[in-house]
Amino acid sequence: MKAFLENRTVRGLAIVALIALVVVVLSLEPVLAAIGGLLGIAFFLAIAFFLFLVWRERRGDLEAWSDRSRRVFYGAIALAVVDIGAAIGLGPTGADAIAFFAILAFCAWALVRTWRAEHTYG
Repeated sequence: MKAFLENRTVRGLAIVALIALVVVVLSLEPVLAAIGGLLGIAFFLAIAFFLFLVWRERRGDLEAWSDRSRRVFYGAIALAVVDIGAAIGLGPTGADAIAFFAILAFCAWALVRTWRAEHTYG
């Protein structure tokens, strides 16, 4: 038994199984759903905070860009944040999930294209 529990993978799976057993025996599914919702909100806030830190670090560079490039860049970031927030809040499936990833891909494309257009040297 000692050698069995010294394996980190087995020990981790045993802990997960124990937690799942406690949740099922005590009927804590609604609590688990509430915690999952709170973690989703925390994840969304962490993404927004990270984007804010990136913006704060690079805002001097961004102010040197043309107005059009700055608007496209900020608009793509704002749309991506709203898209991620909607995905967390609504839980898209099927065609909605495809639209979520398509919007996120177009935002990334606009960000990269704008960044490259403003950083051409030569």
